[in-house]
Amino acid sequence: MTMIGLNKRTVMAIRKIEKIWEYAEAHRRTFAELSDKVWETPEVTYSEHKSAAAHRQAAMVQGFRVTEAIANIPTAFVAEAGSGGPVIAFLGEYDALPGLSQEANIAEPRPLPGNGNGHGCGHNLLGAASLLAATALKDYLAETGLEGTVRYYGCPAEEGGAAKTFMVRAGCFDDVDIAISWHPDSMVRVDPSLSLANTRIDFSFHGRSAHASMAPHLGRSALDAIELMSVGVNYLREHVPSDTRLHYAVLDTGGTAANVVQARAKVRYSVRAIDLVGMQAVLERVIAVAKGAATMTGTRVEAKIISAVANLMANDVLTSRMQDVLDRLGPVQFDESDREYARRIQATLTPEDIEGNYLEVGLPITDKPLCDFVIPIQVRGANMLGSTDVGDVSWVVPTVQARVATHAIGTPGHSWQITAQGKAPAAHKGLLHAAKAMAMMGLEAITDRDLLTAAWNAHRIKVSKVPYTNPIPDEIQPPIAEMSQRV
Repeated sequence: MTMIGLNKRTVMAIRKIEKIWEYAEAHRRTFAELSDKVWETPEVTYSEHKSAAAHRQAAMVQGFRVTEAIANIPTAFVAEAGSGGPVIAFLGEYDALPGLSQEANIAEPRPLPGNGNGHGCGHNLLGAASLLAATALKDYLAETGLEGTVRYYGCPAEEGGAAKTFMVRAGCFDDVDIAISWHPDSMVRVDPSLSLANTRIDFSFHGRSAHASMAPHLGRSALDAIELMSVGVNYLREHVPSDTRLHYAVLDTGGTAANVVQARAKVRYSVRAIDLVGMQAVLERVIAVAKGAATMTGTRVEAKIISAVANLMANDVLTSRMQDVLDRLGPVQFDESDREYARRIQATLTPEDIEGNYLEVGLPITDKPLCDFVIPIQVRGANMLGSTDVGDVSWVVPTVQARVATHAIGTPGHSWQITAQGKAPAAHKGLLHAAKAMAMMGLEAITDRDLLTAAWNAHRIKVSKVPYTNPIPDEIQPPIAEMSQRV
């Protein structure tokens, strides 16, 4: 970056940027290795013991003070450095997904032996980059003597476990000034901060067993109740807002003997809507359908919320500044070998996969295998929404996220192709790129108090119009036993 002809203030700003990026560069190998280590020990929701331990150890080696088991979650922790304000939070994740085991750096489905888990959403990269960003910012503050507290939040169970929602409820973010995160993606852009509020709720039906041939009239089938509930929810889909999503998985069919009336059965529903108010309204109707199914079958139903998350709340002030940061940083610097592997991955995709990726970001389709550009903030595509527990953090503290390219354009989320690319050189380059963007964003918040003031003013205006209510009832504890898989 040439400095000829620039004034002294601009030169100092450039040197500040370059210095914090140098700190990130200095640790790039360490945190790429951390990401790979987590990739190699994929652990699902609330069972991330090895992954959390690897992150805690990495944080302690870098000089962070570590507090374990926050919010009564064994695999959640916070690592802190520095002192005074502002308090900058970097959000990290490290949970994997079931059924997405895959050999790395190839372009064909080839599951690895073992538990079948895999990092099909790139959370091995997510946590490592966030901790690298926190480390770079910590080092910068230590050298310059700037006041500020840097925190890395080790957050498990994003994939349906809502750990951050429980952490919010426990007050873990009450003194934070700004929260920063990112997610692996096929594009480079500021996250549009759009997501669906979501509740996962279990319905346990209790009936009466009987001989299905000799005395079927004496039985009350819990499995029939689940089937009737499915019919009722299917009819409900026509009469809810278009952004609503209703999906389910049968957890317990009540046994495998067809000649026994099933006395028990359990189904888990995921109820999503554009915001918390809308989600709660649809949830009440789903519960009513379950009660109706129980009445029709002469069974009894118990409903238990397992987890829930709020929709993301955008902070326009932070979004604009993050765009400036990404524009200064530019795109990820991929090379021809990265592009060649990405082309092989794209050969396993459908045209709809690639078209859908461009539709999501609002750009015309190209033949680029990897994203070598930064998407302008003005460009908006179709809303293709999921859910995340970052949403709850965004309601209690101004929050911003980046999306950074780590895999081939068109790669579907939650796929073996994501797992396959999780240790590739391109993924490591995206990890470092994301860390540089987040570290710079944190430094901007520390050195520009007007930015923090404006971000909080914007945040308070939104919350004053629609106050936040934690979507998880007070009596519900983290569903560690219900959702974890011991490996």
